Amino acid sequence: MNRQAINNQATHNQATHNQATHNQAIARIRGKCSRSYRKPVGFFCLILIFLAFCGSSASALTTEALLDTLQHTAFDFFWNEANPTNGLIKDRSTSGSPCSIASVGFGLSAICIGIDHGWVTRDDGRERVLTTLQTFWTAPQGDGANGFIGYKGLFYHFLDMNTATRVWNCELSTIDTALLLAGILDAKQYFSSDDPQDVEVRALADSIYYRADWEFMRNSGVGIRMGWKPGTGFAGFGTWVGYNEAMILYIIALGSPTHPVPASTWFTWTSGYNWDTQYGQTYVIFPPLFGHQYSHCWIDYRNIQDIYMRNKGITYFENSRRATLAAQAYCIDNPFGWTGYGDNVWGLTACDGPTGYAAHGAPPAQNDDGTIAPTAAAGSIAFAPEIVIPTLHHFFDTYGAQLWSTYGFKDAFNLTQNWWATDYIGIDEGPIIIMIENYRTGSIWQRFMENQDILNGLALAGFTPATPVSDEPREQATMIALAQNSPNPFQGSAQISYRLPESEHVSLHLYDMRGRLVRTLVDGVQDAGEHHVTLDGARLASGIYLYRLEAGGEQVWRRCSLLK
Repeated sequence: MNRQAINNQATHNQATHNQATHNQAIARIRGKCSRSYRKPVGFFCLILIFLAFCGSSASALTTEALLDTLQHTAFDFFWNEANPTNGLIKDRSTSGSPCSIASVGFGLSAICIGIDHGWVTRDDGRERVLTTLQTFWTAPQGDGANGFIGYKGLFYHFLDMNTATRVWNCELSTIDTALLLAGILDAKQYFSSDDPQDVEVRALADSIYYRADWEFMRNSGVGIRMGWKPGTGFAGFGTWVGYNEAMILYIIALGSPTHPVPASTWFTWTSGYNWDTQYGQTYVIFPPLFGHQYSHCWIDYRNIQDIYMRNKGITYFENSRRATLAAQAYCIDNPFGWTGYGDNVWGLTACDGPTGYAAHGAPPAQNDDGTIAPTAAAGSIAFAPEIVIPTLHHFFDTYGAQLWSTYGFKDAFNLTQNWWATDYIGIDEGPIIIMIENYRTGSIWQRFMENQDILNGLALAGFTPATPVSDEPREQATMIALAQNSPNPFQGSAQISYRLPESEHVSLHLYDMRGRLVRTLVDGVQDAGEHHVTLDGARLASGIYLYRLEAGGEQVWRRCSLLK
């Protein structure tokens, strides 16, 4: 049976469900999802009926109504797929799913959004938030394999929905703890009045955040480790280096007033960046789009830059915009010939697929098997609304009940294999509701960027107000250029390459993280063109170093990591 026949059959089956409510469904949806409505399950049954009956007329749904409905359905996931007695939120909608602590972090911000939209009262929302924070503050911590929610103030990746203790032999997860804490800190900023319960929210939020021992998770290394397990410790877990979803982890750990990591860890993080050009966009590469979205859910990077981005002339927000545009361009190009890929069918990220959960991404292609996840596009709406909004309309208008159910768009679909997901996943629902809100109001960004600990973390990472971002390439012919050393991190020795536009005096110096000169690599007049220098690490201590190229009144800095 072809896809059109399947669509027709699905439409017929849904249409026989409840003819009498058709007009009511149209009226509610076209009326932009009445914000006083608080019976979500019944309401979204009406949406399904609307999709079934209206067919092509579903395109009459306005952008405002579509975005509001996407947010409302995502909110309902976090509200309904939770244990109201402890505040834990399921990893996915499947029966028996454990709690994902990252899902809880997204869910806390979703509750704040739900209050603003009138989908839950402030009192009910705050009560749920307080219940959640009390669970994470009072549940036992310890180094045993069973019976604990976490250790050293961090938390296990997955928890039993009832006991709030470790399941699945999972790791003490630094990134998932950071995403949980982001939601907790957002709730702190949201409940800002002198009401005693607001005060309690803020006190619990600080208590949970300040207890986390980030130095323990560094394990005396140059960066933050990915995880830890009872009995085996850090064995098998690498260090967070290079661009991905963990940018917010470093900011939260740097900003901790109690157990911070040193500022040098930020340079460990950025030392693994891959700056490249894909489909006409030049940016720091990470193929799955979630890596360009998670940190941006809370931190507003539009007008700030660290040293790395200042040298590149863009911001991390612009970096995510370019990644989004490249992701669409990849699907338009469709190098593997998957069914449906095009300007309105794009978006690869970590999601369910025909063969299970995987981190899909492009460009460059990573596990691309034709699977598209709506969260990939929706989570990028703030970066490139001009391509995201038409895509969301296309998903809604074209695929109807095959893709849409109780909590909005299902997790993913694959037109080549005629496969449609059945589950909803918390860490995919989160970017949908939060990034749409940032696009519409900027409210999460505004309040989160008023948190002093986050501001301290950004400052320690070297963020300052950004210079204007331009799409125009910088004039390379008149500039010096300094490449990242290779390999990086390195053991033994590494090569540093640079280019001079003309014959001139040039210096290349190596500094430690205190700014002390360690070594002079070049100091003299050199001809125009490419040059290569070997950095010998034999007599250097393991750690992070900075090197500076200076010529013609210009300076360019890079960071390198020496591991021994």
